[in-house]
Amino acid sequence: MFIEGRAYRPDIVFLRINRQVSLPVAYKNKLMMTEDTRPLVQVVAGILLDQNGRYLLSSRPEGKPYAGYWEFAGGKVEAGESDFQALQREFEEELGIRILAATPWLTKVHSYEHAHVCLHFLWVEADQWTGEIQSREGQKWAWQKAGDFTVAPMLPANSALLRSLSIPRQLQGRLKSGLSGQNSMGEYHVVPYLSAQHQTASAVLLDFADWQQGKPIEAPSVWPIIENVEQWLQVQNTDTVVWKVANEAAAKQVVDILAQGVAMPLIAAAPESMVSIYREQWQSMGAHAIVTDNDIEAA
Repeated sequence: MFIEGRAYRPDIVFLRINRQVSLPVAYKNKLMMTEDTRPLVQVVAGILLDQNGRYLLSSRPEGKPYAGYWEFAGGKVEAGESDFQALQREFEEELGIRILAATPWLTKVHSYEHAHVCLHFLWVEADQWTGEIQSREGQKWAWQKAGDFTVAPMLPANSALLRSLSIPRQLQGRLKSGLSGQNSMGEYHVVPYLSAQHQTASAVLLDFADWQQGKPIEAPSVWPIIENVEQWLQVQNTDTVVWKVANEAAAKQVVDILAQGVAMPLIAAAPESMVSIYREQWQSMGAHAIVTDNDIEAA
C-alpha cells in the first residue's frame, strides 16, 4: 500500500492513499455511480466553524446557477490544485478569510442541470482560519446551528449534509449500551436496537445481520454496525455507519475506505489498544468520530 503525505500546515500531515490501492472496484464505482455521463467536475466546500460551534453558510451571488440559494462556501478545483489549495483560494476570493488547515470529511456526487459535480467537503475548526468575513461577491452569509438552520433555500447537494452535521464529532459509550455526545442543540443519544429508549433517541444502532433483514424500526436514524469491506459495500444508502474494529486487518480497511472518500459519516469503534495506534490517522483522513470501546475484543 502506497501512502502519500500531504502537509496542509507544518504541524499536521494529512495522509491520502494512492488511488491504486486494491479496494473492490465495486466500492470505487459506488462513489461515482450515476446515470449522468457528463464529465465530473471536482469541487471543494468548507464546513467552517466559529468558536460557538456554528457553521458558516453563504448565498450564491447573482449571475451564478442557483443564485440566492444557500451553501457551504467553496468552488471548483483548478488544474494542478489540491483540494486544500482550492479551498484556501476560494475562501480568500469569496469571503476574504485565510484557511490555515482542514480535514477531509465527506465526498458526494451530485447532478445539477448545469454540471455533474463531485463535492469534497473539508472540515475547518474555529482555530484553523483567520480574518474578518467579507462579502466579496455580493453574497449574504450567516452562522447557523446544526439542527436549527434558519436560512433557505438550501442548495440541493447540501441538504443531506444538514442531518450529518447534527452528529457530534465526540461520542462516548459502548456499542452494547449506547453512545452519547453533545451538539449545539444539546444532548445526543444513540441506543441499541430493542432498547427501551429507541423511539426517543437521536439514532439507533443495529447489528449488520439485523440490518440485512430489514427490520422495521421507528427511529429518526438507523446506524448499521459493520466489521469489514464486504458489509460496507451493502450499507451505502444509510445515514451513518459504525465500523467495529477488532483487528489490524479491519483497521487498515477503514484507512483504505477513508482514502477513497466516504459519502456518509463513518464512526470507528475499537478497543483502546487499537484506538491508540489509529486515532490520529483515522481523524486526519475523515472519520467523523472515534469511539473507544473495550467491550470489543481485539483479535
